[in-house]
Amino acid sequence: MHWLKNGLYPTKVSPWALVWGALLLLLLALLDHLLHHWTIFLVPPFVAMLSILLYLPQQPVAQPLPVILGSTLSAALGGGVAILWHGPLAAAIVGSFLLLALPRAGIYHPPGIALSMYPLLLKPGPWFALAVVLPFTLVAVSTHIALSRLIPGWPPYPRKERHLNPSSD
Repeated sequence: MHWLKNGLYPTKVSPWALVWGALLLLLLALLDHLLHHWTIFLVPPFVAMLSILLYLPQQPVAQPLPVILGSTLSAALGGGVAILWHGPLAAAIVGSFLLLALPRAGIYHPPGIALSMYPLLLKPGPWFALAVVLPFTLVAVSTHIALSRLIPGWPPYPRKERHLNPSSD
């Protein structure tokens, strides 16, 4: 029952980490305001992505490859399908496919699956994956890595891979 008392997830995050997350969201809101006629920048999966980076930085879903590649490829698949077909049924099929495919590919990132549905439901344009998702994930991951090295108390990121040393057996 230890988890009931302390919770399943860490609840203490550096105040600077929260400021970082807020600044990234404000930047997206500004881009939405300035370029609202072009595409959507501030989308709910980005908030989910930041919460994973902040509260679960050592988990597999928070690592750079799943965040960047899982999100971008998912949004690109949704955008590709949207060229021929869109709507709730298309979004459900693409989302279901990615629930199976991303873990097998080693790039499972839940907000990425949600991002695959945006082109199918909201029609943000054919370049959504490359013009919005890829730059945001690159900025989020690279600044998170840099700040984890520069700011005391920031959770270490990315996690250090554990390699087995066959000579130690």
